Amino acid sequence: MSDTTAGDPTHGAHVVQVDPQGGIFSISGRHWLILLMVQLSNLLFGMTITLANVVLPQIRGALSATQDEISWVITLNLVATAVATPMTHWLASRLGWRTLMFSTVLGFVVASFMCATASSLEALILYRVCQGFFGAPIMPMGQAILLATFPRHLQPTALVIWGVGAVFGPVLGPVIGTVMTEMYDWRAAFLMIVPPGICALVCIWFALSGRNQRSPTRLDWTGFLTLSVSLIAAQLILDRGQRMDWFDAPELVALAVIGLVSFWMFVSHCLTATHPFLNPQLFRDRNFTIGITIAFVMGMLSFTSLTLFPSLLHDLRGYPDNVIGSLVAARGIGNWLAFLVIVPFTRAAPRLAIGTGLGIQAFSALSMAQFDINLTFFDVFWTNLLQGFGQSITFTPMTVMAFSTLPKSQATEGSAIFTLLRNFGSSMFISLTVLVLVRSTSVNYARISEFVNPYNRTLLFSDFPSAWNLDTVDGLMRLSNEVQRQAAMIGYVNAFYLTGFTALVAVPLACLLRRAPTMA
Repeated sequence: MSDTTAGDPTHGAHVVQVDPQGGIFSISGRHWLILLMVQLSNLLFGMTITLANVVLPQIRGALSATQDEISWVITLNLVATAVATPMTHWLASRLGWRTLMFSTVLGFVVASFMCATASSLEALILYRVCQGFFGAPIMPMGQAILLATFPRHLQPTALVIWGVGAVFGPVLGPVIGTVMTEMYDWRAAFLMIVPPGICALVCIWFALSGRNQRSPTRLDWTGFLTLSVSLIAAQLILDRGQRMDWFDAPELVALAVIGLVSFWMFVSHCLTATHPFLNPQLFRDRNFTIGITIAFVMGMLSFTSLTLFPSLLHDLRGYPDNVIGSLVAARGIGNWLAFLVIVPFTRAAPRLAIGTGLGIQAFSALSMAQFDINLTFFDVFWTNLLQGFGQSITFTPMTVMAFSTLPKSQATEGSAIFTLLRNFGSSMFISLTVLVLVRSTSVNYARISEFVNPYNRTLLFSDFPSAWNLDTVDGLMRLSNEVQRQAAMIGYVNAFYLTGFTALVAVPLACLLRRAPTMA
């Protein structure tokens, strides 16, 4: 799979010429159709990632699932995406642009429809895995197509337009999803993907007509299988560790051994095989290596707050679904505001743009860590808006810098690795923050409960709420519920601290990037 021409989107395909000195409005109608196609496809894919986050409370009640069980609906979808993403290069070479994009979007739409029909948690997880598997090539293929068909000086602008779908989809999903859920139920939130999915299929068919050239390559099954096993093992350990008491459980010990052995085999095979699954030569490019590292961190930051806030606002504050959707959608306003400055900022100082965006996300997350149980509508709104702004400020220059020194012949494979690390960072960090939330909640519930006893004089004050009367069963239950709320809030605060410090640690990475070739 490391062949430099096999699987290259430009190899053997007719590439529409663009005026090398012209602006974005000098491009042809075919280019605009390609932009629309990749944007709509990315929008749909991004919507489904966060769509499930907003309806998790309803799904959890309808399917009788716990907090850590329901998180599998999110994490296993992202794991399936991460596992299937590296196959993009091989699939593109075997099927061609149009067949691959049409097939993946079609399978993605069908899987979305099946999610709406799920009658059990197991069935929903299976269909979400199918969603992730079919949707995996959408983002790397869209990115590779733009990088292959647009001249270098127009790539930042093209990527910004493409980024409207990539970053706004995860925000639009909760908004429309909550409206559909309020009007009908959580199943309608998945059904809403079908109509725009059909529109995307029509755009793909016409935008990529005549672009189905193939140059079949061999898939390195050894590399693919060992990488897949190691990713799945790592995710299962993070997802199930808390419930199974970590490495006291033989099952998790076995998973750890299998995962480590598989990863060692994968690395060894890639370094010694003639045509490895992932070409190690890609990592000799400094900008690409640092860029995908930042992409990994960006994946960790992308969906964590979108996973935490719906349950926080629903369980601890009692907000209705439509309010939750509008609050989380504040990220979308931040995304749109960032689009006003991304292109000039990327061209003038891309490294500063990346560092600034990561710093803004760190500040936003650390501000969330200052919340208490009485957080307001405005608190959630401005912190999410700031986070969306920082995310968009980082995304475009990060992508441009990562691929600025990479040959176009390696764009598809590079995009697959870029998306793989971004998606795996998301799934891993969501599991990690849910772990912090669950563990912090249980530990702090036990600690706070120690003070609830007849010998605590504070509980005997006359102004102590009568609803928490220790002499009645009802009073004890109410007090226990309040202790649970306070303990859970501490858990959310700790998760936000983890997110903020992760973004802060990544800021210096921007300084290690080399200045990209001129894009003016």
